[in-house]
Amino acid sequence: MTESRPRRRRWLIVAGLTVAALLLFTGGFLTRGSSPVGHFTSADGHDHFVAAYEKAMTDLPQPAATLDIRTTYGLVRVYRFAGAEPGAEPLILLPGWAASSPMWADNLPSLLRLRTVYTVDLLGEPGASIQDRPIETHREQADWLHQLLQRLPEPRFHVLGMSFGGWTATNLVVHRPEKVAGLILIDPAVTFADLPFEVIVRSLPASVRWLPKSWRDGFNSWTAGGAPVEDSPLADLIESGMGNYAIKRPAPARFDTERLRAIDVPVLVIFAGESVMHDAREAARTASSTLRHRTVLTYDGASHAINGEQPDRIAADVAAFLSTTA
Repeated sequence: MTESRPRRRRWLIVAGLTVAALLLFTGGFLTRGSSPVGHFTSADGHDHFVAAYEKAMTDLPQPAATLDIRTTYGLVRVYRFAGAEPGAEPLILLPGWAASSPMWADNLPSLLRLRTVYTVDLLGEPGASIQDRPIETHREQADWLHQLLQRLPEPRFHVLGMSFGGWTATNLVVHRPEKVAGLILIDPAVTFADLPFEVIVRSLPASVRWLPKSWRDGFNSWTAGGAPVEDSPLADLIESGMGNYAIKRPAPARFDTERLRAIDVPVLVIFAGESVMHDAREAARTASSTLRHRTVLTYDGASHAINGEQPDRIAADVAAFLSTTA
């Protein structure tokens, strides 16, 4: 129990900040500046972020390889972590909004017991990837990720996305499914249900960096079921990205029924029963009624900080899912 509490606090901060960043972006507040691509807004801001990024990366296992992969839309930073079953289809991990590879610190140990893992810093987000061409449509968001998968050595991948990363993974399969063997979605945002109005209202004061930190702490605690908060390298990283990086690309939009029904790969969806990102029961019903090849699970009592709260349970369910797609 003493080890799980710090992990939960770290993840509730990440959950809260990610929700706030997503809502800021969908409201247009992060699209500041005149550049058509995502960018750091100052040299000092970039330096601050890099320092926070490097510190947060120390919580991860040592990667077997660090890759910078060229796509039409920019250079994408990818880390490869060698895991079990080296000949099996690897896992590709896509982070939540305004997060990056360091967010997977709690999940990598258990996932590496299943497969080799690649983590991706999303293009156009604060991280080590560098966007150099505008991303103007959801199809283009899928195109750069498809190009990335084409340039990795394995023929197919299981794509796992958390929160907005779940939307990004679904968007890839909707537009460019060729390299995807399976889809794993962890409390995906704006995918099977809309954002509740309460989340939008509560997030606004927490999303403004110059307002008191206690306001953000209150919002972060609310997203994770009222648990107390504390600072962490990962929270510092996400806050630095929110304050120093301007995102320029289309906001996520909920997929219509026809697009969801057309998905033709196996899908595992895990919802957090107490998630503030959506009505988990409504979202689970939508996933169950639209996806053709699906396993839909709901973790009762879990918050949107679900993958930091229950990484081993998630890994067990991912293992069961992978065994059915072999």
